[in-house]
Amino acid sequence: QVQLVESGGGLVQPGGSLRLSCAASISIVSFNVMRWYRQAPGKQRELVAVITTSGGGTNVVDSVKGRFTISRDNAKNTLYLQMNSLNPEDTAVYYCNAARVFNQYWGQGTQVTVSS
Repeated sequence: QVQLVESGGGLVQPGGSLRLSCAASISIVSFNVMRWYRQAPGKQRELVAVITTSGGGTNVVDSVKGRFTISRDNAKNTLYLQMNSLNPEDTAVYYCNAARVFNQYWGQGTQVTVSS
């Protein structure tokens, strides 16, 4: 059974940084694409960043461009999201997602709270 476990969330002041990790129970090269999503209170889940596990191409949504970076370590079977210059609008539960063939897998989420 495929498992994704996020970590690295927490409380941070505006302007601060966090690095989220998503550890997979299988080799991440078996996934076609990995993504980070987030869901703020009362809002729909939204895509934040995506990375292909073959060529390593990445993309982030405009609201986090220049502040967030998605990366992966195939040897550690881990996906990362480096988040800099955080602001209160980034407060949300962040979820790791992985796609393989016709299947989607989700982690349990990690809370990120940006507040002074």
